[in-house]
Amino acid sequence: MQRKAVLEHADATRILAAARAEALENQWAVTIAVVDDGGHLLALERLDGAAPISAYIAAEKARSAALGRRETKGYEDMVNGGRTAFVSAPLLTSLEGGVPVRVDGHVVAAVGVSGVKAEQDAQVAMAGIAAL
Repeated sequence: MQRKAVLEHADATRILAAARAEALENQWAVTIAVVDDGGHLLALERLDGAAPISAYIAAEKARSAALGRRETKGYEDMVNGGRTAFVSAPLLTSLEGGVPVRVDGHVVAAVGVSGVKAEQDAQVAMAGIAAL
């Protein structure tokens, strides 16, 4: 039987804090979502000024990264590259800003960010993950 790491509450809190710091440093109003490896929400924070829809989009970006075991930028690149049928794939958000959290080669969680440009969302997510 294999064993894998599991994100704890303290880890999710640390991710949120680092992602929030990155967003605030750049004056970006975003929502940050952290999910487990099954895409289930562990933590969500919507910063002042972030659009209400960003809470939904951030959670879906995180869920898509966790279930797909890859950054959501890959899905966005597929769609932009002409594979438009992928937009209708179930439970996936084809927008950059969802990043999986890997430990020892296993995806144990994911972070999704929404509220600014796609590459900025990803930057905030990666800053959060870097705190682990």
